[in-house]
Amino acid sequence: MLATGAPLDWSHVDIAVPRSSDRLQGVSMAGFRHRARASVDIAMVAHPSVTLFIDLNEGEGLVHRAHGRDVRGSAVVGLLPGDLRAGGRVGECLQIRLDPVAAAVVLGTATEFTGAVVSLEDVWGRDAGRTEERLRAAASWGERFTIAADLVGRRLGRRPTVAPEVAFAWRQMRASRGRARVDGLADEVGWSRKRLSARFQAQLGIAPKRAARLVRFDHAARLLARGHAAAGVAAESGYVDQSHLYREVKSFAGLTPTAVAVAPWLAIDDVAWPASSPMRSRLTPAAPTQPTGSPPSCAGA
Repeated sequence: MLATGAPLDWSHVDIAVPRSSDRLQGVSMAGFRHRARASVDIAMVAHPSVTLFIDLNEGEGLVHRAHGRDVRGSAVVGLLPGDLRAGGRVGECLQIRLDPVAAAVVLGTATEFTGAVVSLEDVWGRDAGRTEERLRAAASWGERFTIAADLVGRRLGRRPTVAPEVAFAWRQMRASRGRARVDGLADEVGWSRKRLSARFQAQLGIAPKRAARLVRFDHAARLLARGHAAAGVAAESGYVDQSHLYREVKSFAGLTPTAVAVAPWLAIDDVAWPASSPMRSRLTPAAPTQPTGSPPSCAGA
């Protein structure tokens, strides 16, 4: 069963992000250290990426629940996981977000994870445990990001598993913040709409129209997190009206726009974290060349 606890107090969380020189295309990372020992309960918000959560706790740590199923320890969260919650003693955790094109290469596939949460060990086998051990032993978050970037980078160097036309369509969706039309994308790559839709679904695990909606939702959610009013967010994000925004937010997050606006889990990076948030000052780029000694002990260790 998912461990119950209080909602996470982000003032008790230290957050680190990689330096810009350590970043890979289609990949974002963040490190978390929860200084309190109490169990927590976190509602997680849909994101246009496949997300790896690498649990760096010793002993009891993270538990993810989706569709009534619990996954303990390190996990892979696919696109559209539905009502997803994380709980237990968070301690320390490394989050790696992979856009669907990168995920198809790094994980060998992106399709089988759509709508699911699975154990990282089920995906990477013994490599999952070895990766966790290396990351726990690292002397700083900067060193951890370097290890993770090397691991992911080597996997990204494999032969691409996604057609260039599909990758182009995904990039255009992100660049247009979900407003690119499937017909127009098909014309740009020289395919029929039917062919693009079939290939996109088969290779990324999500229909292109649904993917565009997810990207648009993500843009709207970030604006809400920055404190923008719902009416203005609806207009800027391309929704028909505020009611349309409400329905889409409810569909993807199971929350109202007001609730999404104060759900910082959706905005864990150095771009989207609300400038007005007291947690903003806690997010700092890691310095990999200056180890700070052994990482702090994990809550729940």
